[in-house]
Amino acid sequence: MLVIRPLHEEDLGDLYAMAESAGKGLTSLPANHDLLSRKIQRARDTFSQRSAPEAGLYLFALEDTARARCVGISGIEARVGREEVFWNYRLSTTVNASRELGVYVRTPTLHLTNDMTDTTEICSLLLSDTHRKGGNGLLLSRCRFMFLDDFRRHFSDKIFAEMRGVSDADGVSPLWEALGKRFFDMEFSKADYLSGVGNKSFIAELMPKFPIYLPLLPESARAVVGRVHANTEPALRMLQAEGFNFNGLVDIFDGGPLVEAFIHNIRTVRESLNRHVLISRKPMDLDVPAEQRVMVSNRSFRDFRVTTLPIQCVNVDTVSLPPEVAEVLKVESGDLVRLAPLKDGGHSPIHSVYQRSTAARQP
Repeated sequence: MLVIRPLHEEDLGDLYAMAESAGKGLTSLPANHDLLSRKIQRARDTFSQRSAPEAGLYLFALEDTARARCVGISGIEARVGREEVFWNYRLSTTVNASRELGVYVRTPTLHLTNDMTDTTEICSLLLSDTHRKGGNGLLLSRCRFMFLDDFRRHFSDKIFAEMRGVSDADGVSPLWEALGKRFFDMEFSKADYLSGVGNKSFIAELMPKFPIYLPLLPESARAVVGRVHANTEPALRMLQAEGFNFNGLVDIFDGGPLVEAFIHNIRTVRESLNRHVLISRKPMDLDVPAEQRVMVSNRSFRDFRVTTLPIQCVNVDTVSLPPEVAEVLKVESGDLVRLAPLKDGGHSPIHSVYQRSTAARQP
């Protein structure tokens, strides 16, 4: 069985192996034992409320219970820019005109900005190569939206994700080669790594503060501004299906886009349902395709748990859980849980369940 839970200290070895296999480009999870250990400790402090929840880091592990190992991770940074300044470029248009000469020129321009300060970021999505199937990536990503909605008071109304930009097989970014490298005098991989381990003061010290006029850059650099890496396209499509849209900001290193949405507009939030648990010992076939599954969350802050169930388990007012699933979720009969579709699609079975339950409550 696969279950989402808070990341633990015992997951460090599995997390390091995944970060190492991911290679270049995963800024928030570089293969560094000390950094990963500090991130895990910060997440543990957040879940145990030893630190302020609204300033915390929430890291979720995808555990394969049969193998007793962590096979994926995803995260939420409650507020960015509070301790380290959060930098982006805003892609805008500068207009120059002369009525006398009959000239009107629009120039795409990059402006250095801190616009996302104090905003919630979803981050650190990483899945083991052995588990990239059956909707596991969807579960790992979308579970965060269920948590965000249940504990909105700790987060901003707006949620964003910073997508990985275009780079080649050697990790070379065309935008960095044309722009950043001229001011930082270092390779893209080193600058990206320093940013990932929290050493971001060099950005403010070395980055040009004046607008960057894109026509002055080579075509190879202009072409990647606002585009994602090929490996990131599935993640972008998933977020777009959830209601996230490009907000005009790009990463200062590789030009990858930022996408954002308000919590109440996120699809998983809008289509979620609450049901009371009914523990059932009737035989159930739990091995069904992702299209026929729903996510179920125990709605706990300290020990958040999410797994998936066949849609047939969902009733008008209750959800039937086999004892082993209830044990993994740490819930009992009568507890209130949250359900949401695992996969996209307006014709998903859960929509019929929602319609039936709504109709059943009509006077």
